[in-house]
Amino acid sequence: MIAFLGMGLLGENFTRALLKKGNQVQVWNRTFSKAAALEPLGAKAFAGVADAVRGADVVHLTLKDDEAVDEVLAAAFPGLAAGTVLIDHTTTSVPGAIERTRVWKEHGFTYLHAPVFMGPQNALDSTGTMMVSGDQDVIARQEPALSGMTGKVLNFGPETGRAAAIKLLGNSFLVTFTAGIADMLSLAKALQVPLSDVSTLFDTWNPGALLPARLKRLTSGVYTQPSWTLNMARKDTGLFMEAARQGGIPLAVIPSIAIEMDKWIGKGHGGDDWTVIAKDAVS
Repeated sequence: MIAFLGMGLLGENFTRALLKKGNQVQVWNRTFSKAAALEPLGAKAFAGVADAVRGADVVHLTLKDDEAVDEVLAAAFPGLAAGTVLIDHTTTSVPGAIERTRVWKEHGFTYLHAPVFMGPQNALDSTGTMMVSGDQDVIARQEPALSGMTGKVLNFGPETGRAAAIKLLGNSFLVTFTAGIADMLSLAKALQVPLSDVSTLFDTWNPGALLPARLKRLTSGVYTQPSWTLNMARKDTGLFMEAARQGGIPLAVIPSIAIEMDKWIGKGHGGDDWTVIAKDAVS
């Protein structure tokens, strides 16, 4: 028996996928109607968390944050059978994941943090990426079932909390990436470039393909053989900001990057490759 706590976009579709595969699933959500909506598909909905986990061998959680996970698990505790496996897909802090692993082990339960890089459609289709780390015996026992929920399970080794850290790294990239796109679109607006032309550019040019090589260059520690000097990158960054200023369009990310560039130019790195701005992060 599986219990699933949290019927948000991911939790609901994870549950739908599990039901399609013939699993018995008991569900709970703060707003009961969201859990009850899955009963026509075969789920059994409960208004109380302890009731939802009663009889379950494995409990999955997709909640908001550390506080929500701790609160819901505390409420579930009276209904948990000894040895129940708790698998938490919530994006949480690293200390939170470490502490819950320790505390629930002391209570006689297995807690495994398994965050994901998946959208709702991935959860429904059982595709995407799930991360785990920690006790390798626990992971070995749970990995077959977890692999069935996602396209790939990445095991980051025996350090508890490492999966939580990897999830935060990935999300930080997504936040920065999206904010950078927003700045680019703001610049397009300031320069009166239509969105159709922006789309034409990226239909042909895929900068995402540069990511592995750019990461390698950033982390190489070698910045003295520039393909684009920091001085030239800073010059272009100034052009971005001036065009935006003249167009009356604010930029969110670029000005902060300009400050970082100026810092490294002030240290004498203007003639180095512009990726030198990552030097402190990787040294």
